[in-house]
Amino acid sequence: MQTHAHLTLYGAQASGSVAVEAALTLLGLPYHLIEGATWAEEAARDRVATSNPMRQIPTLVMPDGEVMTESAAILIYLADLDPAATLAPAPSDPRRRQFLRWMLYVSSAIYSLHWIKPDVKRIGAPESCRDAVVEAVHERIAFCWANMDSQLAPGDYLLGDELTVLDLYVAVVSRFGPWRERFHEVAPKMTPAVRRVDAEPRLAALWRDRFPEE
Repeated sequence: MQTHAHLTLYGAQASGSVAVEAALTLLGLPYHLIEGATWAEEAARDRVATSNPMRQIPTLVMPDGEVMTESAAILIYLADLDPAATLAPAPSDPRRRQFLRWMLYVSSAIYSLHWIKPDVKRIGAPESCRDAVVEAVHERIAFCWANMDSQLAPGDYLLGDELTVLDLYVAVVSRFGPWRERFHEVAPKMTPAVRRVDAEPRLAALWRDRFPEE
């Protein structure tokens, strides 16, 4: 496995960057975390802007200065660094197709919708309609989780009996609105796998630190 002694991650508590932190933890890769909730703090947006003009997290900076953005891409890249860690099916593994499918699905169909919520004017809605827009976003997310659940046949984990970064991704994003209670309701087949990730001993300290209000 390659060694990245000076990875820098822009992230925040209770954000999508926690999935990247979980992958780095499982892989034993050291990283420097620059904390900042970009959806709420102008200073955090300004900090990450030096590496990511979109001013969003997670943003991962390599030792040579190369920048990676987009949580799904970062997670797939990290998983492929160490095939022995089995955090992603190998390219020759038949499960690879569904792995890529659902990684991109969580990113595009679910996680991306949360971008709307801090500022509904981003989609042309007036601030006075914010509550209705957020409710509609949450309903759409619940529908998308249910759709994913209907097409998976999990084992111990979502793609079988090995934990992958897809499990980490879902375990983090399912904590966001419409919150875990709704996720458990609409995704009963995925729920046991996600709870298993919640209970993963190697991640216990990370979950406590990064989701402290749970």
